[in-house]
Amino acid sequence: MLEDGFGREVTGVRVSLTDRCNFDCVYCHNEGLGDTRGPLDPQDDELSTDRVVAFLEVCAEYGVEAVKFTGGEPMLRDDLEELVRRTPDAMEVSMTTNGTFLPGRAAGLVDAGLERVNVSQDALDAEDFAALTNSGAYERVLEGVEAALDAGLAPVKLNMVVFEPTAGYVPRMVDHVAENRGLQLQLIEYMPELAGHPEWAIDIQRVHDWLADRADHVETREMHDRKRYFVRSETGEATPGTAMAAADGGVRTDPGASDVGMVEIVDPVGNAEFCANCHRVRLTHDGYLKGCLNRNDDLVDIGETKAQMRAAFEKTVDERVPYYGEYMVEDEDGDWTFNEAYQDSEGDRTPYEYSTDD
Repeated sequence: MLEDGFGREVTGVRVSLTDRCNFDCVYCHNEGLGDTRGPLDPQDDELSTDRVVAFLEVCAEYGVEAVKFTGGEPMLRDDLEELVRRTPDAMEVSMTTNGTFLPGRAAGLVDAGLERVNVSQDALDAEDFAALTNSGAYERVLEGVEAALDAGLAPVKLNMVVFEPTAGYVPRMVDHVAENRGLQLQLIEYMPELAGHPEWAIDIQRVHDWLADRADHVETREMHDRKRYFVRSETGEATPGTAMAAADGGVRTDPGASDVGMVEIVDPVGNAEFCANCHRVRLTHDGYLKGCLNRNDDLVDIGETKAQMRAAFEKTVDERVPYYGEYMVEDEDGDWTFNEAYQDSEGDRTPYEYSTDD
């Protein structure tokens, strides 16, 4: 397993299979590349099936333990089941999706080897959901969550971006996962440095404090030093359903607490501790490795051959630095400023500049 210069082993990769999406979420940053989505038809710059598989086989050589397929919307790839099936056996396979294509495909993905799924769901009201996603697919997303549970993917983790338009929905969403035993909730801090609209950002510590007051207990997850809050439903009632009841044992730390939901906060903004615990690299839909979500000046072309991919992977890990606390440093006023040690001698690097030799 490779380790960067800051002692961080790379244990996971996120692979963006496409920048296409059938939603147009107002907060989207497209895996840090910005709002670059193309039309819904397949594009020539997308990685081929064989190239993705070859890259994953290289990752497995370096002891990478997990891959998460992302997008855009990864289920717009017709070869997704094949990609899951051909992922090396030693790697856990998960996916982040908007859920609209899970009905009809969830069972096949599980048969292929998919083990976990995150579904983006920022509201529990069709009109609010439509305003956030520019999509009228709210009911389809709910069907997708149920299809994932029926296929055995419980717990299904719901992703909710927390910013001004959604902050008021948090209590209801917390109750929702507490009352439905197959669900968990991941609250993701809004990242204005990637998505723009800094006026939408909120103080995520307020959410931490509110959850701490409500939680039965709190755990700290090693990855990113994340906090997990186990929160009891205010109604005191769980709604297991047939599929959700099958999730028992993997969803709750206390099997008797059927009305307790797990809520996790992802809070990277200005968080040096978060960055110090990051163990992932990212592959863009068009074949470039990124050592950090927040940067596009470190992109490395993975090439076509496994030799090139090994060189690209090693280079990316070797040059990887924590974004906050190293690439960005906090000044005496508490502001984060660019660390000149990472300024290229010939000026700022531009995306997609680097390639590797055979």
